Order: sequence, then C-alpha cells, then structure tokens
Amino acid sequence: MKSLIVLSIAALAALPAAANQELAQKKACMGCHTLQTKLVGPAFKDVAAKYAKDKDAVKKLTDKVIKGGKGTWGEMAMPPNNVTPAEAETLVKWVLTVK
Repeated sequence: MKSLIVLSIAALAALPAAANQELAQKKACMGCHTLQTKLVGPAFKDVAAKYAKDKDAVKKLTDKVIKGGKGTWGEMAMPPNNVTPAEAETLVKWVLTVK
C-alpha cells in the first residue's frame, strides 16, 4: 500500500506542468497570454522573469488573477477571472515556473 501511495505521489509530481497548462486553457488564460510571446497580455515567461525575486509574487498575482488589474503591463486591463482561489494560486505557481 505504501509503495502505491509513493508511486501515486510521484506520478502527480510529474504532471503539474501539463496539468496547469490545461487549467490555463480551460480557464481561458491562453486567450490573452502565451508561454513565450506577448499576445494581448504579457507572455508567461515575462511574468515569471519579472516576479522571479519577489517573495510575495504568489499572493500578489493570485489576487490579480481573481480581481483583475491594470497598469503593470501597459494600458490593457486584465479582467477578473472566473477561478477559485485555489485555481488562481495553482495557475500563478505554474506561470512563475515558465522559462
């Protein structure tokens, strides 16, 4: 039983990148963002680079994903998103890993 749990945890740990990109697609993030180039909003790699050394990045960006924001990346506003706080945090943690 313990080995099954360990294998299950290992399998889940191997999936976050794909699973979180799927969540980003499901929640329509990819309508305005791409991984590598600016679309309507900044590329996720640029967001990750900008916040790489910000210890409060997860909280700040999770709030922005939920409430929306304007001015950080120009005049185009990001609208509030239909996500739960847990989904927003999952998305932000994934975005911060994009290179």
